[in-house]
This record gives sequence, C-alpha cells and structure tokens, in this order.
Amino acid sequence: MALVEITRRNVAEGADVATVTLNRPEKKNAMNGPLQGELVDALREVSARATDRAVVLTGADGNFSSGGDLWGGADDVPKSPLHGMHTTGSITSTISSMHKPVIAKVRGYAVGAGCNIALACDLVVASDNAKFSEIFVKRGLIPDAGGTWLLPRRVGLHRAKEIAFFGSIYSAADAYDLGLINRVIADNELDAFVDDWCDTLAVGPPLALGITKQLLNSSLNSSLDQALDNEAVAQVYMFNTRDAQEAIGAFVEKRTPTFKGQ
Repeated sequence: MALVEITRRNVAEGADVATVTLNRPEKKNAMNGPLQGELVDALREVSARATDRAVVLTGADGNFSSGGDLWGGADDVPKSPLHGMHTTGSITSTISSMHKPVIAKVRGYAVGAGCNIALACDLVVASDNAKFSEIFVKRGLIPDAGGTWLLPRRVGLHRAKEIAFFGSIYSAADAYDLGLINRVIADNELDAFVDDWCDTLAVGPPLALGITKQLLNSSLNSSLDQALDNEAVAQVYMFNTRDAQEAIGAFVEKRTPTFKGQ
C-alpha cells in the first residue's frame, strides 16, 4: 500500500487539481521515514507536472498528521539521524519552492511536524474538528519541519514563543484566532469549499500565481527597496507573457480568459 497517494481532478483543458494524501491512517498519518520519502517524491512530481495547476495536501481517514512516529520500527531507520531530518526539511522546502499554490486541507490532528507541514502550505483550510499543536516541547524536542521559521511569520515572535514553549493543543477556532490558518469550515462542507478554491486557482494564471507566491515568500527577508526592485523586474516580465495579453484581451472583449502559463 502506498503511504502517499496522488489523485487528480480535471477542472478545464490543461488544468488539473492534484490531491496528495498521506495514507497511514492506522497511525493517524504519523511521519516515518518511508512516508516522508514518498511525500517528497509526490510533491516533486506535482511540482514538475505543468497541468497540475493547484495542489491539495491532506491526510486519510479524518486526520492530517499526528507528527513524527516516535515508536519507529525496523523499516524506519534513516541512513543517519541528520539524513532523516533533512528529509523532513525537504518536505517543507519543496512546498515553499513549488511555483503553484498548495492548500492544506486539515481534518483531525495536525501536530508536531504535521502542524508545520500544514503551515508550510500557501493556504490552510481546516475542519471545525481540527486540532493543531507544536507539541515538540512535551517530548523534549524542538520544532522541526520549518516550525522555527514558519511560526514567527504566521503569528509574530512573542506569540510563536508561547505556542512553542507550552506545546498546547489548539482547536481550529483558536488556530484561526491566532492567525495560524485561513479558514475554519464545518466538516461536511470542507471538501466543497476547498474544491471551490482549487477550481479558481487551477484556471487562474499560473505564471502570475507562481511568481506572486515566490515574491510573498521572500518578502520578509527583503528590504522595501529590494521588494520594489523584485516587483519591477517581475512585472516587466509579466507584461510580455501571453497570459497577460489574454487577460487584457478578455477584459476588453468581456469574456472569461483562458490561461496557459505562457
């Protein structure tokens, strides 16, 4: 049985939504070495596939991920502890560097590394039954999967320290109030809501969405002058794309544009 599954839903010609599902439900989709390796491979596959225009990351059977599998097993022995941690980090870096929007669809537990992998996504939409936690400190550990970088950027430094120091479990409503996630949706409406967002993104302009994502991701590490320079260079490039010409033509002709990522 695959520990990570990819399914696709066609939205328009040349525009698919790819759903990447963590599939270790008997362990609440806890991260072991094989699952992490399959997840990196799956994310790289959808990143490289031009027709995968929006990506959903989720977990099977009612949980996103309960974090690292601390029980381990014979099939979960990395080449070295550091190698294993680099694989964990590769999940977050692959999501961040992907030139397409990634939505975390969260039900149940998203704790530890599972929480941070959700936070690494561009948008986080949670069921009203979801629970989030930086539980590491209660296991004598420090946040990984990018948590020390992601948390301050989501909630500010002092609130990030509170979340990390105490390792509390937060309801979806509390996570929303803290600024960790974008939306809380009734569980029976979650799939339809995420599908709607994905449909909009999948038929949107891929180049504009991808470059916007990268500029926003780098903004907190840039000065205002650098950000303005980056925008100027990117916008000159965008004005010369076929997608921009298509959008302007569609506006003039009062029709819906068709974007091809060119």
